[in-house]
Order: sequence, then C-alpha cells, then structure tokens
Amino acid sequence: MANLLWLQGGACSGNTMSFLNAEEPTVVELVTDFGVNILWHPSLGLEIGEQVSDLMNDLIAGKIPLDILVYEGSIIEGPNKTGTMNYFADRPMKDWVKELCGVAAYVVAIGDCATWGGIPAVPPNPSESTGMQFHKRHIGGFLGAGYKSKGGLPVINIPGCPAHPDWVTQILVAISTGRVKDVLLDEFNRPKTFFTDFVQTGCPNAISFSQKVDGHFGKRGGCLFYEVGCRGPMTRASCNRILWNRQSSKTRANHPCLGCTEPGFPHHDLVKGSVFKTLHYLGFLPRDVPAGTSKLAYYTRAGFEKAMGTVEAVTGTNKVHFETSK
Repeated sequence: MANLLWLQGGACSGNTMSFLNAEEPTVVELVTDFGVNILWHPSLGLEIGEQVSDLMNDLIAGKIPLDILVYEGSIIEGPNKTGTMNYFADRPMKDWVKELCGVAAYVVAIGDCATWGGIPAVPPNPSESTGMQFHKRHIGGFLGAGYKSKGGLPVINIPGCPAHPDWVTQILVAISTGRVKDVLLDEFNRPKTFFTDFVQTGCPNAISFSQKVDGHFGKRGGCLFYEVGCRGPMTRASCNRILWNRQSSKTRANHPCLGCTEPGFPHHDLVKGSVFKTLHYLGFLPRDVPAGTSKLAYYTRAGFEKAMGTVEAVTGTNKVHFETSK
C-alpha cells in the first residue's frame, strides 16, 4: 500500500476536478485495485483543522511513511519570500511543502501552476508564485535544481491546464506498483510516455498543416496553426492519442491548441495586456527552412505548396504523403 498526501497551493482546483474524472484507472480503482491510500485530499479528506496538521507532523516525524506527495497549484512565496500570502494549518504552505518533500519517497507536481508556476507566475507576479522545481522554462523553482526525493527522482511533472486525468492516475499507478523507476523523464521532468508526441500527432488537420492550408476557428478544412495560432506543432502532449473523455480533443473539435503542457504557458503580452497571447504565423516557421536552402527559395516553394494545397483541399484531390513534426 502506498500512502498519498495531496496538497493544494495557488490553484483553481481544476486538476482536482480532472483527477476525479479519471477513467483508466478511475480514482476508485486507484484505491481498491492498486493500493493507493489517500491519507488526505483538500476536497476528499474527512479530517479538518488540527487533525490535518497532526497528520502532516506525523509524516514529517516519520511516524507515518509518506510514499507519494502530490502538489497542485503554485508555491506562493510572497510577500518577500515569507509565504504568508498562503497560510495553511497555522503555517505558510511553502514551509509544509519543504519539510514534506524532505521525507517523501516521490513527489508529483500536477498542473501548470505546480510544475512551472502557471497563471499565478505571469509577470508582474505579485504573489511571488513559482513551480515546485521549475519557474517557467528555468529549472530551480521552489525546491531547487538539485532536489531529489527519497526515491532518487526529481519532482515528476504532469503539466496541463488542467492535466489529463489519466496522466495523473497512471503515474500514481506506476509509483504504487514499483514501476516508476522505468519511467523516462524528459528535460522538463515530464514522463515521456505522455509528453513525447506533438499534439498534431493524430490531429485531423495535420495534412492541412503539411500543405499549409489556412483554417479558421470552428470551421473545417484547414490548419489552425497559421491564422489562429494553434500551438499543436510545438506542444508535446498525448491529447490526440489519449482523448479527453475518451471522445475528443481541442484540435479534433477544431479549437487551436493553447500549448498548456509547455513551460511557457500561458503565453502573455504585457504591452497589450493579454495573458493568453495568440500568435499569427505567415505560413511557415523559421525552423522549417531546410539546411542549405535559401529563405527566398523556401518561401517561394512554400507559397506554391500552400496554394496547391488549398486547391486540392477544395477539390478533394489531395493525395500527398506527409509526416508530422519530430
């Protein structure tokens, strides 16, 4: 049996709501079939007040083993690194987190706020929010770049706004069954099982991306990358492989991917006052230009392919083979 404690800092509870909707496995199966003992959860736990603080003190003292610490939400360090903007059980939450991370076998950060700081960490960041072991793209965060849990791993990051529910329950199964050492992490400590493919893998608009055929939000027959700023070609997540609600995804519903599993999320523009910045592409990315090819020659060919792709998409004659981004 694996003892799990779930804490929440600067968050909207979106990842808790996602977690409760898990299907493979469900939260009930997590407990009954895989031996996860949920010691306490802010939305599920029966304990209140001193009962919670006594539990955490027992964990810190080693009276109760802490196998998995799950953290949702940003670490709020303000004001002036005191953490007093986020009090929990008579102490700043960050102080509890620091001590619990010192005794936990494994630490899992759920959602963008916990992994990179998320929306609370967008400048000017008055709450001084940060992620558990990253601040946006920079390793360090609250625990520092060198942190490793007692199990020998850094914080396992499951990003998303919110994270897919099955990403959460499946990583908890891997820990509870002793298979977590086989989980490969990428440079942002994300499990490669879920965060290797780009979102455009499995996207029904992928051929339109290949042929540079423009699309518009809510309308079929084109790629949302160029005109609407879809981040699918640069966002690693299995949204089109492990579907949401076993039904669909943003891009399958013809909504642009927001890139919510990447450490740059949310993309913001302080000048325009926009938090969720939408990009506009000219039909290509600089990285698309092949080595040894002049930009002028490539842009000329890209424009021709785009025009031909539009014609073929309309006439139904498109039979061009394509490959998704690597």
